[in-house]
Amino acid sequence: MLRALRRQADLSQRELASLSGVPQSTVARIESGQAADPRFQTVQRLVRAAGGALRLGTVAGSDAGSELGCPGRACRGRDPLGDAAIPDDTRRDEAGRRYPAHLDVRKVRTLKDWPGAWWAHSYTLPFERWPLRVPKVTYDLDRGRRDERRLRERLRDAVEIRRITEGVPSGCWRLVAELPDGDLVGELRAHERSLDLRYGEEMGDRREVVLDGVLVAPRLRLLGIGRRLVDRLAAETRDAGLTAVCALAELDGIPFLLACGYRIEWSRPQALRLEW
Repeated sequence: MLRALRRQADLSQRELASLSGVPQSTVARIESGQAADPRFQTVQRLVRAAGGALRLGTVAGSDAGSELGCPGRACRGRDPLGDAAIPDDTRRDEAGRRYPAHLDVRKVRTLKDWPGAWWAHSYTLPFERWPLRVPKVTYDLDRGRRDERRLRERLRDAVEIRRITEGVPSGCWRLVAELPDGDLVGELRAHERSLDLRYGEEMGDRREVVLDGVLVAPRLRLLGIGRRLVDRLAAETRDAGLTAVCALAELDGIPFLLACGYRIEWSRPQALRLEW
C-alpha cells in the first residue's frame, strides 16, 4: 500500500521520509514487510505526506477494521488505489539493490523500450547486433514521461469497445473504442461482400468481410486498442457465419495486421488512382 502511494505521489523513500518526518529506514522496513505492525501515528504521517487519506470504517463480516482509500468496503485481493497498481518490485540491479518503486521499472524487450538507446539508428536491430550492452530493465527518470506513461495506461484500461448499428447499413460494421466519458478514441469500419461477385461464378452464397480501415487516436496508439477492434470484428464475423476477413494494407498497416493473425495472400492487386 505504501509503495502504491509513493508511486502515485512520485516520491522516493528518501523524499517521503523527509516530508513525513519518519526515518527512511522505517519506510524501507514497512515496505519490505519487516515492520509488520507500525504505529498508527507513523502510518498517518506517511499517508498524509504522500497525499493520501486515512479513513476508518466498518464492513460486514470478518473484514471489519480500518481501510485505506476505500471506506466501507473490503480491499483485500485488489489495489485500493485503482489506477496506482504496484509494479513488480522483485527485480534488483547488479548490486542487489531493489529498483525504486515510484520509477515504474519495465522490461527492455526492444531498443525502443530503453531511453538510453539514442545511439540506435533503427529499432529493428536484432539483439545480437546491438552495439552496446543494454540493461534487462529500465525506467524513466523524467517525471513528465512517467506521468504520460501512467495516463496512457489508465486510458487504455478504461477503453470500451462497442458496435454501432444505428444509421449503419445492413452487412456493415462500425466498431468504436470509447472512454467512459464518451470520448471516441478509435474506430473500425468493415463491410460484407459476396464471393459470387468477386469471382464471377456461383460460390454457394458465400460471403466474406472487407476491412475498410482502423483508426486510433495518436495519443493512444501502440496500446493494443487497434488490436482489440480487429479481434472484436473477427469474433463477430465468426458468430455471423462469415468465412473470412480481407484487407488491403500498406506501410505500418501490414505488420499490424500480421500481428493480428492475418496472412499475406499470393494475389497482388494493382494500386490504381484517379485524379483531377
